[in-house]
Amino acid sequence: MAQGLEFDLKEIVLSNSTFGPVEIDQISQAVNEDHLQFSELRDGVAELEVREGRTPATAVRLGVCYYLLGNYSEAIETLRNADGGAVTHFYIARSMLEMAEYDEAITSYDSAKTAGYNSDYCTLGVVEAMRGAGRNDDAMKTLDGLYGPIEHEAEYLYQRGSTVAALGGNPNEVLTWFERAVEANQNHPGALFGLAMENDRRGNDHEALELYQLAVGCFPSHVGALLNLGILYEDRQQYERAMQCYQRILDVFPDHGRARLFLKDAMASGDMYVDEEAQKRSDRMAQVLNIPVTDFELSVRSRNCLQKMGVRTLGDLTRTSELELLTSKNFGETSLVEIRDMLQSRGLELGQFAHEKSEPEAPYDVSSMTPDEQALLDRPIADLNLSVRARKCMVRLGLTTIGELVRRTGDDLLECKNFGVTSLTEVREKLGPLEIKLRGD
Repeated sequence: MAQGLEFDLKEIVLSNSTFGPVEIDQISQAVNEDHLQFSELRDGVAELEVREGRTPATAVRLGVCYYLLGNYSEAIETLRNADGGAVTHFYIARSMLEMAEYDEAITSYDSAKTAGYNSDYCTLGVVEAMRGAGRNDDAMKTLDGLYGPIEHEAEYLYQRGSTVAALGGNPNEVLTWFERAVEANQNHPGALFGLAMENDRRGNDHEALELYQLAVGCFPSHVGALLNLGILYEDRQQYERAMQCYQRILDVFPDHGRARLFLKDAMASGDMYVDEEAQKRSDRMAQVLNIPVTDFELSVRSRNCLQKMGVRTLGDLTRTSELELLTSKNFGETSLVEIRDMLQSRGLELGQFAHEKSEPEAPYDVSSMTPDEQALLDRPIADLNLSVRARKCMVRLGLTTIGELVRRTGDDLLECKNFGVTSLTEVREKLGPLEIKLRGD
């Protein structure tokens, strides 16, 4: 944006000159480039609120600024007392969408289109509202009805990718749509957030981090991007940065429950002393212990014996004594030497961590379950649609199915890094409708 030193955001908010899509974009872009301009926007709105003799045109200006600040209910109330023009209806629709009032949003988008707002943008707004209402097929049909230059714009590409995702389409296709959207507009917050989420799901933490950082640099910022970026910062023990993300949400939404709880967790974690070198050593050891024994060239006899004993990783072997191996059928001294050599190649010893061997896990009682209920336990944890924080903890714990999850107690889960009471409550709430519980609940 070539605004130059003469650009005055507050002047745009307070002046009596033309106020439309161009000026609204200027405000958003100014905050994009310098987040300190957010305070200028807020100060300008405060001055506009106390002006006497508010005209319908002033109400449009104030209502749109309320929307930009995240005050959606005030935006709707103010805009309903405005001039009834195209911009008025469009931002009523956008505010309704943010408040999950999808039918009202669609009605307002149609009114904006009738009043002369860009027809394609209104249609894309309708698509998002349809998707929010669960009308995914209708959303795709509506997108299919759009053609021409709009098909190359970031908003269209983003809505296309989001709709394909909502319909359960190919994840690679979803990724491609979001990538094309970012190519069309590198500052599109929705597309950046969607692309970050796709990388997050694939375990590409570095790429996800960079994309979340870009997404939260856009204005208005995506709340989901701020939450997820905060979680990634916590994973890296960058608690100050995590707190800044959560605080930015609370600056706009003081009653945002999850942001408030995450901020509290990050503050508590930041006060803890962390021995970074010890943590790195622990992480490296954990990686070695998780190496599967199938990665090594073992004799058929040794491989079969380990499989029968349920020994799958080097960590399992370090928790197994020589006596336990030798008492296994067909396991002799030759196999024992082979196993010792394999462990020594990684700096480990047989039975090294035998004292850490846990008690056998209590079996989950499926005797009273129907076949459908038993099949439920084999479903992937991904079907629970957990938050990013909870999902990452499932990965750390090596849990992949619902059955594996419900074999854990709440205390087991709370021992995982960054898994707090909020995440535990979320897991329990997700299991509730399925009529299953964590062990011990």
